[in-house]
Amino acid sequence: MPGSRASRWYSHAYNRAGLYRLAEGLGLLPRGLRLALARRLGRLAAGRLGSERAAARQTLEVMTGASGARLDELTIRVFQDFAMCFSDLVSTNRRATSELGTYVRQMSGVDEVSGLSGGLISVTAHVGNWEMAGRLLAARSARPTHVVVTADEAPELQRWVRRDGDGVRFVPRAAPGVGITLLSALRRGEIVALQGDRALGTRGDVFLPFFGRPAPFPLGPFLLAAATRVPVVPAFCLLDEGYRYTMRVAPPIHVERGDEEAAAQTWVKLLESVAGEYPTQWFNFFDIWRPVA
Repeated sequence: MPGSRASRWYSHAYNRAGLYRLAEGLGLLPRGLRLALARRLGRLAAGRLGSERAAARQTLEVMTGASGARLDELTIRVFQDFAMCFSDLVSTNRRATSELGTYVRQMSGVDEVSGLSGGLISVTAHVGNWEMAGRLLAARSARPTHVVVTADEAPELQRWVRRDGDGVRFVPRAAPGVGITLLSALRRGEIVALQGDRALGTRGDVFLPFFGRPAPFPLGPFLLAAATRVPVVPAFCLLDEGYRYTMRVAPPIHVERGDEEAAAQTWVKLLESVAGEYPTQWFNFFDIWRPVA
């Protein structure tokens, strides 16, 4: 697929170094004040980013059935919740993993993962503070974690969003020999972390029911799991009403060869459940049902 079409899916006006510097500067403030300012900036952003607001509103309408003033309120909250999680991404998340527990209210399912032997694939989505989910899981499982990322359309942002450390290493999807790197890591009993909510626009996508409509999702995590015979472990890190995080790790999904699509459907049903419960914390700003139309 041509790069110009793919870039339309994820290109956003806020994806600029200046905004990251601003968020980093706000990190010097007490967290409560910083998050309050983030909520105000999020409301302003909702008024300026028209195409993203329209996409978020359409998604929320499908997910929640809301309309009118209630739908407008939910749409603004998407931008406010995103602003808070984004603010934490470039400040709180940069703290040592040992300090992150201060910002976590509850962790569920993590002990089950810690008891797994061998490698595993962690799959998450652009829900809440997904980057913190990876760091917390790496810390609790005491295993190196290789986070697979797509090529960034703004390479100057790397220092804010893709900093290795505390057992986490970022691996570009297009890096030479990336397949061998990931296979070797899994065979050493390490973790490979992948996003599971955004199609890549390739033959590796599969259309699955999502809130009653077919939407494309990446099949790659489940193909890799079947090839290496390791479980897929879904993980989410959600911001609660007290502005602390809840870490949720779902039961492992075991994938047999030939059953990759069924395993992907299990993941999508779980994502649907979490996004339905936290509709303003699923941060996608394009039409997931028709991403390249």
